[in-house]
Amino acid sequence: MTSRRRVAVVTGARAEFGLLDPVMRAISAHDALDLAVIAAGAHLLPPAETVREVAAKYTIAATVTMQTPGAHTRADDARSLGRGVAGFADAFEHIRPAWVVVLGDRIEAFAAASAASVAGFAVAHIHGGDRAEGIADEAMRHAISKLAHLHLAATAQSAERLIRMGEPAERVHIVGSPAIDDLHSIAPMCDDDWRALGEPEAIVLYHPIGRDDDAEAADTRAILEGLAGVRVAALAPNFDPGRAGVIRAISDARSHGGIAAHAEHLPRASFIAALRRLAAAGGALVGNSSAGLIEAAAIPIAALDIGPRQNGRERANNVIHIDAPAVGAVREAFARACSLDLSGSRHPYGAGDAGERIAGALAATDPLAPGFSRKHNAY
Repeated sequence: MTSRRRVAVVTGARAEFGLLDPVMRAISAHDALDLAVIAAGAHLLPPAETVREVAAKYTIAATVTMQTPGAHTRADDARSLGRGVAGFADAFEHIRPAWVVVLGDRIEAFAAASAASVAGFAVAHIHGGDRAEGIADEAMRHAISKLAHLHLAATAQSAERLIRMGEPAERVHIVGSPAIDDLHSIAPMCDDDWRALGEPEAIVLYHPIGRDDDAEAADTRAILEGLAGVRVAALAPNFDPGRAGVIRAISDARSHGGIAAHAEHLPRASFIAALRRLAAAGGALVGNSSAGLIEAAAIPIAALDIGPRQNGRERANNVIHIDAPAVGAVREAFARACSLDLSGSRHPYGAGDAGERIAGALAATDPLAPGFSRKHNAY
């Protein structure tokens, strides 16, 4: 009997851990695989320190410190990337995984894929081939794809894009998005928690797009002003350059009664539960999170997508998009979003079994086969 294949799954941020959770569970449950979790990057930052959520579910094999608290410029991100490459190299040398699994396009995933590829460990990439402009997201996502040896695409379009990038078709698997996997098991938020969240008509989740704090604050302020008269629950953004500006605008609005509630962090189950309750109330998710295009499409709930962050990503009929957060445009688009008929809503992100499909692909593909780790373009 062959030994179990060790799979190092890298998680670097709260939202991405929510997507990776069903993948980790499926790997843990697979007879041929052995899970090793590496928590890195934004997970380790105060005040949220979401590494505690990871540790509550899984034994953490290693942690990799990258970002410095309070340092959110793009140059700071570049320095964090360098620390991450070195830290992941140490972690992989210690753990000796057969596979290194990363998801998406964040600097944690890029650092891990870079270290693994150079150090000779096979890389499997989830959600490669997607398009989403972000800050440097699209460039990093496609760079990770060129470092990866196995591609676990969320949609048929993403798989086709990977093949057109020169990745061998036999290494590209359409598995769906793990963001869909657990949605059916999460009930709408209970009354007490809903009241604590301000019984919102809109949940705002707006991430910075790499500009200075003043520019990010101005756009966040315009979004909140466009929702004047609407009960709003505002969630804190991720740890990208410009975060302080978004937080400042939210704090100002809260001090003037412009929002009903503000949460630094909602665990994924609570976030999905809130979206389900909001959907039942006829509200909408507002901002520029991928959750508006993926999870919201599957629930379904209306989403108002603002600005360029998700440009190019596939979208279902639950999404209303505006190019910029002008106050009047936000007000009008929010009204349109809340009036959408989602009774026949469909999405391209799979059937909710991505975790099992990913574990199966990792078990069925031998990363130590002769020549497997040598990358080449298929055209």
